[in-house]
Amino acid sequence: MAAGDYVHPRSVALRAGAPEGVCDHWMGMFGGGNSIQLVRLFGIRIGVDISWFIVLFLIIWSLSGAYGDLFPGEEGKAFALAVASALLFFASVVLHELGHALVARREGIEIIGIDLWLFGGIAKMRRDTTTAGEEFRVAVAGPLVTLVIAVACFAAGTALASPQEVLDAAWFEAGTTTSATVALLGYLALINALLLVFNLIPGFPLDGGRIARAIAWAITGDRTRATRIAAGLGRGFSFLMIGVGLFMVLNGLLIGGIWLGVIGWFLGQAARSAQLQTEVTSRIEGLLVADVMDSEPIALPAEATLERALDEFFLRYGWPWFPVVDSSGHPVGLVSRETVDAVPEAERATRTVSEVMAGDSGSSLRVRLDEPLEALLGSEGLQRLGALMAVDGDGVLRGIVTIDEVRRALRPASS
Repeated sequence: MAAGDYVHPRSVALRAGAPEGVCDHWMGMFGGGNSIQLVRLFGIRIGVDISWFIVLFLIIWSLSGAYGDLFPGEEGKAFALAVASALLFFASVVLHELGHALVARREGIEIIGIDLWLFGGIAKMRRDTTTAGEEFRVAVAGPLVTLVIAVACFAAGTALASPQEVLDAAWFEAGTTTSATVALLGYLALINALLLVFNLIPGFPLDGGRIARAIAWAITGDRTRATRIAAGLGRGFSFLMIGVGLFMVLNGLLIGGIWLGVIGWFLGQAARSAQLQTEVTSRIEGLLVADVMDSEPIALPAEATLERALDEFFLRYGWPWFPVVDSSGHPVGLVSRETVDAVPEAERATRTVSEVMAGDSGSSLRVRLDEPLEALLGSEGLQRLGALMAVDGDGVLRGIVTIDEVRRALRPASS
């Protein structure tokens, strides 16, 4: 299930100023920040969390038995269909998330990437939506893609067999006579229909909950209040799912009951975290990077010798790294004390910083002055380095924004 379909990661934000422990909880629930990249689609990174492999194995194992009942005595075919079904199901999840991501990008929201994980897929956005209309358009995009996939698979199946045969194959009805193609299309139609129904549950942070938030936001004009309403719905549905799961366990449906209870627990925790995330974000509404940065950055010239870098910068200031700029003030990378120390002392007077620096691709180490501060909250560069280079419209270094400055901006006024 693609629960919690898209988020604005705040691994930095919640560590910086939110209640204790929220950050690790939030990012842990959504697969964390370290995933294995599979491919790029439309320029968007598609990755998988380690937990995804567990689910992939369980789905293949489960479907192998189901297809074995549909095609008795043909274990090879059953296993091949199970593998194809599992992979195509997750391809459907990726397309669902791409729906969110592409619409978000059209709305001007940068996409960090899409990850597959324990509960399905997640599209990670650099910032949250800023209007009710924007929220609605991004939220509804994923379900529309899933609807199209379900209808297309069912239509393709009925072009090859009767609708009843497609449905019987989708439910793995014993004794059904059908082809492998019809069975595969029937499964994909059914699983996408179920995915659609689940995601339209009006509980935050599912798509249905985000649609509910958009509606409440449009009515109240208050994003934080709308989030509280949608999160309350999410917690209500989570209690319901946990209760139904417990009922199933007591009636002998152990695996299904436990799984439904786990999803219900996840939904409740995600709803709580989403509410906290919005309340934290509301503290910095209207703030730009320029408002919190150090406007007198210390940078190393690219042509400086390593000896000068060590004596005049690292030993003087004691910082672990410095930005490196060219003659016109444009950042070209960064150099660390560890890198300089690794060069033999006899060579430091002749070798330059540009020879040993880590180059900057222009995306992970810098941020524009006019970016909203909220855009930094999901920055892996800020989390990893503790600071980012702030540049103007011409790409010239104008400041440094540190994680400590973000922390201060996120703290309540009374702190």
